[in-house]
Amino acid sequence: MLNPTRAFLLGPLLKGVSRSFYLTLRVLPAGMRDPIGLAYLLARAADTIADTSLIPPDQRLALLLALRDQVNGVARDSALFRRIAAEVAGQQAQLDEKVLLESLGPALDVLAQLGESDRKAVREIVTTLTEGMEFDLRVFPDERSGQIVALRGYDELDRYTYLVAGCVGEFWTTMTYAHMPGTLKELPDTMTRRGVRFGKALQMTNVLRDCARDLRIGRCYLPQSMLDRHGLAARDLLQPASSTRARPLLVELLRKTLDHFREALDYTLAIPPGAVRLRLACLWPILIGLETLLLLADNDAWLDPARVSKVTRHTVYRIIASSLLLVPSNALVRNAIEKRIRRIEARLQMSTPVRAPRETY
Repeated sequence: MLNPTRAFLLGPLLKGVSRSFYLTLRVLPAGMRDPIGLAYLLARAADTIADTSLIPPDQRLALLLALRDQVNGVARDSALFRRIAAEVAGQQAQLDEKVLLESLGPALDVLAQLGESDRKAVREIVTTLTEGMEFDLRVFPDERSGQIVALRGYDELDRYTYLVAGCVGEFWTTMTYAHMPGTLKELPDTMTRRGVRFGKALQMTNVLRDCARDLRIGRCYLPQSMLDRHGLAARDLLQPASSTRARPLLVELLRKTLDHFREALDYTLAIPPGAVRLRLACLWPILIGLETLLLLADNDAWLDPARVSKVTRHTVYRIIASSLLLVPSNALVRNAIEKRIRRIEARLQMSTPVRAPRETY
């Protein structure tokens, strides 16, 4: 019989804080749900700490690092949980977020109850994810400072997308091999590489979708080296009218993101059609992500925070319903995803200026 605390954490609370991701979790095979759900809860709590802007960044960083130590098995510090409850939980407008922060002690008790390999995997993924949060707090200014800092180059953005999402694909693959042995026919190294690219695809989608909002808290994930190449400065992007000037940069980054999604497709097709639940858990974020990219490709004011390229709930439900017909067939899955990629590429091609040929004398 499931422990009531564990049932609450991995049931109602997880549903309350994970929104659409909860749909994915519910279709996972039973053995994968608890470690992945618990990893999500711990990472979400850490992310809430890192993002609570009413608390100074240095204070948030100290709490984040202390929580990471607790996840990794350092002697239990009940005073830390009281501090988080007092300093961070009280700042949350959402009740579920507050309850999550007040439930960290029980969540770590559940972590201790996992099998050794699952416990190790959860600790590793939470550690890597919090390194991404630490990166944000160390690199970017206080959200209230009025300053903006851009990442230096694409390599830094690529590393960041690994820390906050690519590592999730890695973790997901580890869980699949552990809990569904024999399911994945490709070599683990191949699937791990594809899984990392899968996660990066989803995070790049988030970066581009949320660009306008992030700029207003001082975070420019669009690399300075790329801005320079397009004659832009990070502060220029605060003007919605700059959407047109910055369009070539958006196109370049969208194409890089589509390359990641092609790897995500290969990842999904390596899952046998009979593993319907696992396939759906991969297919949904790909289809929703590509729908978001299509909105971005069509958004001539993508730097306007009032015109965010966000997929509606109705569209999400439509995607879920239609996917049930696709999932048993490799051909249908491939066709559905490649068709969407071609539509996005066509939009990008339309917006790419054609250079006149150079005259010769």
